[in-house]
Amino acid sequence: MKNQTVDTSMQNTVARAVRMKWKRSVKAWLLLAPALFFLFVFTLYPVAQSLYSSLFRDNLSTIRPVFIGLDNYKALLKDPVFRECFRNNLLIAVVTIPLCMGMAVILATISNRLTRGVSLVRLGFIYPTFIPLVAAANIWMFIYTPIYGLLGYINPSWRFLADGKTAIWALIVMLIWKNTGYIMLFYIAGLHGIDKELYEAARIDGATEVQMFTKITWPMLQATNIYVLIIVLTNAYKMVDHLYIMTKGGPGNATNMLLFYIYQTGFDYWDTGKASAITVILVLMMLIITSVNFFTSDRKAFYND
Repeated sequence: MKNQTVDTSMQNTVARAVRMKWKRSVKAWLLLAPALFFLFVFTLYPVAQSLYSSLFRDNLSTIRPVFIGLDNYKALLKDPVFRECFRNNLLIAVVTIPLCMGMAVILATISNRLTRGVSLVRLGFIYPTFIPLVAAANIWMFIYTPIYGLLGYINPSWRFLADGKTAIWALIVMLIWKNTGYIMLFYIAGLHGIDKELYEAARIDGATEVQMFTKITWPMLQATNIYVLIIVLTNAYKMVDHLYIMTKGGPGNATNMLLFYIYQTGFDYWDTGKASAITVILVLMMLIITSVNFFTSDRKAFYND
């Protein structure tokens, strides 16, 4: 009789635990529901629609979309403009990602060690972030304008945006200037999460500033690096506003990017199928890069409890 009572009590306890678990799960899904709704409407559905549209020929030569399978993707492999856009975007990503992250860490470290004027210094670093994209593009247009621009006063023969060899580097400089201060904010937050006792112990052991940065600061910022890398990578591949105002992809296609080429293909040339194929390639590329970065770097990251 006693054993039956114990068994019944255990069953009731397990049943209550299961009910509580279900309640927590339902509550969690309800809290996530608004975010999941917007994720589906503005991300998953457009990607699925683009994948579907990429399998059709849908341009001005067709009255109705015609199913052609993977022909749009095959055509892109032979498209010299697409290849040039791909190379341009790759160059921007390879250059801006390490420079933005490196400069942001340095600026965050400098501002974190100041004893006076910290807010003023940080505001000066992040001020470019507050400038609207269109305004920032016009500012740099003035800087690069020959004769009348800021650099034109130094040497009137400089034509950075008109030369295919220098135009993309002019855009890279502008992109680094625009993003570094914003990235710095995340590193400041990451630096505040590092225990000061680690630095005190390292100083007692005779560690130099460089050693403390390489052995303490940088490893402890790995969690921040995962998020920052995704932001910088996304910014490198979503240049449209600056590009449209400053170069429109020129001269030739020296500064054309994948996202701007999608805009040109879809809205200037009205080739929806080809534009959708480029979109799918861009999304898959970004997804693969961010997934690899997350699953490889997350193992090395340190998270505070």
